Amino acid sequence: MSTPADRRALTGSLPPLQEADARAIEAFIDAIWAESGLARQSLDSYRRDLEGFARWRNGAWGGLAGADRAALFEYLAWRTRHAWSPRSNARLLSALRAFFGHQVRQGRRQDDPTALLEPPRLPRSLPKALAESQIDAMLAAPDVATPLGLRDRAMLELMYAAGLRVSELVGLPATAVNLRQGVLRVTGKGSKERLVPLGEESQHWLERYLAESRPQLAGKRSLPALFLGSRGEPPSRQQFWILVKRYAAAAGIDPAKVSPHGLRHSFATHLLNHGADLRALQMLLGHSSLSTTQIYTLVAREHLKQLHAKHHPRG
Repeated sequence: MSTPADRRALTGSLPPLQEADARAIEAFIDAIWAESGLARQSLDSYRRDLEGFARWRNGAWGGLAGADRAALFEYLAWRTRHAWSPRSNARLLSALRAFFGHQVRQGRRQDDPTALLEPPRLPRSLPKALAESQIDAMLAAPDVATPLGLRDRAMLELMYAAGLRVSELVGLPATAVNLRQGVLRVTGKGSKERLVPLGEESQHWLERYLAESRPQLAGKRSLPALFLGSRGEPPSRQQFWILVKRYAAAAGIDPAKVSPHGLRHSFATHLLNHGADLRALQMLLGHSSLSTTQIYTLVAREHLKQLHAKHHPRG
């Protein structure tokens, strides 16, 4: 099976992009940006996938814009032989569908060659959750004798206790915390608000951070963010990612297996393992659909299978 390096070399050996294909791709990218306002990363991904197909086709039979269903099948088969992943091929198919749909809408062709193409079946990936003992070790890793260490302990405790997304955590305003009622007001995806209970441990560390650490970090300034850096600015997502990796290593956990989102996965998995209701978990996580939350039942089921296999005499 070829490696990613093999595939990059294979792509690099394809002929250069034909001028007509380059114009067609650029016109499509400009149009879809104007119509949908896609993020730059999405547009770059579309461009790379379309350019890869166009270079492979090398202007044959009308180039990219003239491709038929047989050409798409052949290209997908070629990618499969060279071990492109199903997820990568699904992304390619999404780019091709958008491109040919635009061609049809503009009247440049009558048919859409992607209309009857089935997307590849994607493997269902389970969230990676840490063991409860690993979580305990990681939360205990910061040096709470320092202002930033105390802040980090409060952030880690809160993220695990409330199941926050990293963007929700670093974006919290100081007004989001209600220590008297023991709840946190979180603004999630789509600007939807939800109330999440703090729990005794996270509330304890938040109280210490607000009383001891935040006044030192803020100085005499009135700053809106809940969590502050040494210069008074809130930590970025990237900075918090680095902190999580650092404290994982300090706790004896392989940093490659830990991410901020892993703390959210651990929150959900541990709640289910201790008997939490799926609907309640959906509300705590801020999922708009229960089907998104249901993947955690698979994680809990796998955990039960492992326990059975390890401890049952006929496991």
